[in-house]
Amino acid sequence: MIPLVDRLDSRIVALVPGLADRELQHDLRASTRAQLHSLLVAFTDDDFNVVVPPEAHTLARTVARRGLEMRVLMHIYRAGQQAGTEYMADVITEQDLPYAFERAILLRLFELANKWLGISLELLTDTFVEERELSLRDVFTRRAETVRAILAGDATDPDTASRRLGYRLPGRHVAFVVWSDDAAADGDVIAALDRVAASIAERVGATNKLTVPSGARGLWAWLAFDSATDLVDLRADRLADSSIRVALGGWGTGVAGFRRSHREAVAARAVAQSAGGSEWLTDYRDVELVHLLSADREGMRALISRELAGIDGQDVGSARLRQTLHVYLQCQRSPDAAAKVLGVHKNTVRYRIQRVEELLGHDVEGRRLQLETALACAATYGVSG
Repeated sequence: MIPLVDRLDSRIVALVPGLADRELQHDLRASTRAQLHSLLVAFTDDDFNVVVPPEAHTLARTVARRGLEMRVLMHIYRAGQQAGTEYMADVITEQDLPYAFERAILLRLFELANKWLGISLELLTDTFVEERELSLRDVFTRRAETVRAILAGDATDPDTASRRLGYRLPGRHVAFVVWSDDAAADGDVIAALDRVAASIAERVGATNKLTVPSGARGLWAWLAFDSATDLVDLRADRLADSSIRVALGGWGTGVAGFRRSHREAVAARAVAQSAGGSEWLTDYRDVELVHLLSADREGMRALISRELAGIDGQDVGSARLRQTLHVYLQCQRSPDAAAKVLGVHKNTVRYRIQRVEELLGHDVEGRRLQLETALACAATYGVSG
């Protein structure tokens, strides 16, 4: 039987490139030998009861553990069937049998070979899927445990953690969180969130991505970069699913930066959820001051009420004046620059700022810091805080 095993295995390895590994070939040889023995026993049974041997299940588990696709296992068995039927055809042809008898034997052997293939693949597919799911659960569990240990500040060797995560910790990172606001969403929400994370990684040119589910409708993510670079402004982009939101942290380096950027992303999410806005992306850099002030909501409301008195109405006109003032201050009090941002004439900006100063009762330069802070809070939480 050994020469036949060698012949079949050589043909299988030639037809399935993924089997170049010696350990895989060892398991393949054991499986082929056991399957041939099982087939010989089945041939003596009128009902041709196929029993898939343990060695075949071992090979299926090995293929799954290596991260190979199910199609590799299917190629192995189809290649084995092809090589086996060719061998049987050669042997029968050499016997110089009557044509009709030879044809009947070959047809019967092909029929049994197809039955063997179908039964084997059906049972081994279950084994492969079970092993793949077990392996993935182990990988996800180790990844989640490692991430949580890092975030908790536990002593972690960066190189060891990097290997466990498949993500380089000593480099530069940007963290973000992705979540769905749709409590009634059907299907695999995490898979949808992971696709959003992947599209963001591609959009900004990240060299690596790490994701960990944070719950049934949330995902933590980190992007790695080889060198310092400015992130592409994502705000103009649109997501296909309007219920998905993203909160972005700032740049971080090494393990400490990994933690800090994540904390910032989580804080940006908290601001986004508290504010209840419709924007899909919240950048921590835009809401950092608001986040720090929001710890004292009463103080924040008092700041808004005091600094924006006169332009703190809920009407469209008051909102337009607040927006103009905010942009004007961000543009270093340049009417020309503010006009470009707002899409209006510079004289319109001048008129609105003059009107703001009349309503506030003082010029805007004298309390610039307080005004910018109050405007940022109002833009996020509303004038009522």
